Amino acid sequence: MEYDTLVNIAAAIALVGLMAYALLGGADFGGGVWDLFATGSRRNVQRQAIARAMGPVWEANHVWLIFVIVVLFTCFPRGYAPLATAMFIPFHLALVGIMLRGAAFVFRGYLSRPVGRSAGEPPGFWELSFGISSVISPLLLGAAFGAVTAGGIQVTADGTVLTTWPPAWLRPYSLGCGVLALSTCAYLAAVYLTVETEGELREDFRLRAIIAGTATAGLALVVLVLAWRQAPWFFEQLTRPRAWPVLVAGLFFFAASAWAVFSRRYKLSRVFAAAEVVCLLTGWGLAQHPYFCYPDLTLMGSAGPQATIKFLLGALPVGGVVLVPSLWLLFHIFKATSRPVSG
Repeated sequence: MEYDTLVNIAAAIALVGLMAYALLGGADFGGGVWDLFATGSRRNVQRQAIARAMGPVWEANHVWLIFVIVVLFTCFPRGYAPLATAMFIPFHLALVGIMLRGAAFVFRGYLSRPVGRSAGEPPGFWELSFGISSVISPLLLGAAFGAVTAGGIQVTADGTVLTTWPPAWLRPYSLGCGVLALSTCAYLAAVYLTVETEGELREDFRLRAIIAGTATAGLALVVLVLAWRQAPWFFEQLTRPRAWPVLVAGLFFFAASAWAVFSRRYKLSRVFAAAEVVCLLTGWGLAQHPYFCYPDLTLMGSAGPQATIKFLLGALPVGGVVLVPSLWLLFHIFKATSRPVSG
C-alpha cells in the first residue's frame, strides 16, 4: 500500500475516533452542563437522572480521546509535537477539567446529598466542581479546534512554533468554536436524556433540548461569519463541492432532530442528532484535508515512518476485537435493561 494512502487511512481513523468521542464523551460533558443548571422543583430528580445515565459508562467514553491521541502522536509525530506545544494551555486545562469532573462525579456520590437536598438549596461543592469542569473542558477543546482550522498554529522549517498574542485559541473565531462545541454537547445530552426519562422529567429535558438546539443553530451562524472574517481559507474549503454536501446533510439531520424533539419522537431524535454531529465532523475533515494544521503542516509532512503507520494500522483491528465488544457489553448491561427515570 502506498505511503500517502496509509497516511490518509490513519487520518480517517483518528477522525472516526473523534466522532465517537463527540457522540459519547460530548454527551457526558453536556450532562454535566445540565447538572450545573438544574432548576425547579425537580432539580434533584434531574441530577439523579443525569447521574444514572452517566454512571456506568462515563469513564469508558474517554477511551476514545485516548485513542485519538495515540493515533495522532504515533502516526503524525511531526504534527502532534507543534500542536501540543501551541495548544499546551487549553489542552492541559481541558485535561485537568476532565480529571476534576471525574473526581467530583465519584466523590459526590459518596459525600454529597444531591437527592436529599431541598429544592431551594444551592448545589454543593461537588455538584459545582462537576458542572463547572463540564463547561470548561469542551469549551477549551472547541477553542483549540478552532485555532487549528484558522491557521493559528504556525511552524518554521526547523519545527519551531511561532507564538502570537493573543494566542490563537483566544481569538473570537476560536472562542466561538468553543461555545459552539459546548452548546452541541448540551444539545446531545438533552436529546439523549429524553430517551432515558419519562413523564414531567422528560418534558424538562425536552425543553432543554429545544433551548440548546436553538442556541446551537444561532451559534453556528455566528461561527460561520467569524470563519469568513478570521479563517478565510477554511471558510473557502467549506464551500467547495467535497465538503458542502456533507454539511448540508448535517443541517438536514439537525432540522430532522429538532422536528423529532418537537413531535416527541425521542428515539428518532437521538439518531438524527448523532447523524448531525457525524456529518459536521466529516465536513470539517474534508475541508481540512490535506492539512494537519493549516498553513504549515500537511498530513504528509506531519506523518511518521511508513513502518510505524503500518504497524499501528495492523494493531488496531486486534485491539478493536477486544474494545468494541467490551463497550457493547457495557452499554447492553447498563442501558438496554434500565427503565426510564420518572419525575
